[in-house]
Amino acid sequence: MSVLIKEEDFIQSIADGIQFISYYHPVDYIRHLARAYEREESPAARDAMAQILTNSRMCAEGKRPLCQDTGIVNVFLKVGMGVRFDTKRTLQELCDEGVRRGYLNPDNPLRASVLDDPLFARKNTRDNTPCILHVELVPGDKVDVQLASKGGGSENKSKFAMLNPSDSLVDWVLKTVPTMGAGWCPPGMLGIGVGGTAEKAMLMAKQSLMEDIDMYELLARGPQNKLEELRIELYEKVNALGIGAQGLGGLTTVLDVKINTFPTHAASKPVAMIPNCAATRHAHFELDGSGPARLDPPSLSEWPEVHWAPDYNKSKQVDLNTLTKEEVASWKPGQTLLLSGKMLTGRDAAHKRIQDMLAKGEPLPVDFTNRVIYYVGPVDPVRDEVVGPAGPTTATRMDKFTDMMLEQTGLIAMIGKSERGPVAIESIKKHGSAYLMAVGGAAYLVSKAIRGAKVLGFADLGMEAIYEFDVKDMPVTVAVDAQGTSVHTTGPKEWQARIGKIPVAVA
Repeated sequence: MSVLIKEEDFIQSIADGIQFISYYHPVDYIRHLARAYEREESPAARDAMAQILTNSRMCAEGKRPLCQDTGIVNVFLKVGMGVRFDTKRTLQELCDEGVRRGYLNPDNPLRASVLDDPLFARKNTRDNTPCILHVELVPGDKVDVQLASKGGGSENKSKFAMLNPSDSLVDWVLKTVPTMGAGWCPPGMLGIGVGGTAEKAMLMAKQSLMEDIDMYELLARGPQNKLEELRIELYEKVNALGIGAQGLGGLTTVLDVKINTFPTHAASKPVAMIPNCAATRHAHFELDGSGPARLDPPSLSEWPEVHWAPDYNKSKQVDLNTLTKEEVASWKPGQTLLLSGKMLTGRDAAHKRIQDMLAKGEPLPVDFTNRVIYYVGPVDPVRDEVVGPAGPTTATRMDKFTDMMLEQTGLIAMIGKSERGPVAIESIKKHGSAYLMAVGGAAYLVSKAIRGAKVLGFADLGMEAIYEFDVKDMPVTVAVDAQGTSVHTTGPKEWQARIGKIPVAVA
């Protein structure tokens, strides 16, 4: 006897799941991050974790996105061979309709980040479709659904290598993780796939990120096989790199390491590694023909009593409306600031358009003189919000535009997440500028500092338009000062040395 899955039940389950994971962290992530926060000794990393935990609780209460980058949707289906679908649509069409409905929900609209035609037009599809679908036929009469929203910052740090059979996986991971920078917003987890073929290894790495974080429990009971021993070894050695939360240096870079394997060719050792960021978002449910899936919200008691708030004793208050190059030059690496006043926004598409306009001698729509730019693509506002969640995007993507902006527009400082590369740092030093870092994974918390928002240029770019934000006490850290010192270099170096001299806290 076959089970009938109704079209509407399937679509609504996908839509509900997308909404659910947009504002609820998995409980296993919260528990492990809370433990990491309690044992963290780096003040900068501890502050970043406090912002992430506070943001997480705020999103659970307010039902708004954990991160402004609400991801590209991955759907993993295991379809029982006793299942029939009451539909004339393909599985891709059913999933895309669920994604469309989930992202366009008027109570909690999610940012549309998917672009059609990746090579040329790169035009936003406006509803975050299509999703990435994987289907497997299995015995049974149910449909098993794993749903994830994967942010670009972590997806962009995916790594693959075809190792020689005798090469060490541990050596490759320890060599590769430092090259990933902080754009994947640690602390998170690493998913690793070993074996099969190139595409199979990548798929296994992605699927491993759907598993519960259980490193605390694994360390408590001890490993029971070689794969668990390898997970623990990688967990300890990656954390000993000292990269820390947001790449600022600290005891915890990863909360867990997952490894999936598959038989492979005798001449091959394909290895893939994909990180999950601080906005880890996934859900698992089954459909059995009885109606749409039900996802039970986690209890707020699962969140630790961590409530980040501006510290006026430790942080310097900065008035953006009267900011000068001289004041920017006085900022010190690692110094925390609270920004108030008016700032501009802009990211990839806006910077490219500015470059084209300057090359043609055309006037820009905005005067950047003595202004600060925030690399952000916010979520649309709802109800009484002036802007939706508005956390930083990865700043390294703007490195190639940095000298142009500092040289030709009068810009004096920038805000984003993760490290800057050598080209950008050299330009910052040359122009006596500064780069400030906001915490990735704290988008809703950051948005509460934004008291006004209006589009000043390139409105056709949607979330990539140039906005003017009016902010009050927006928290940032001086990541690169006017002398070119980067805390993303000094912080991990300091903590790697410290961890080498102290017992690594692993539980």
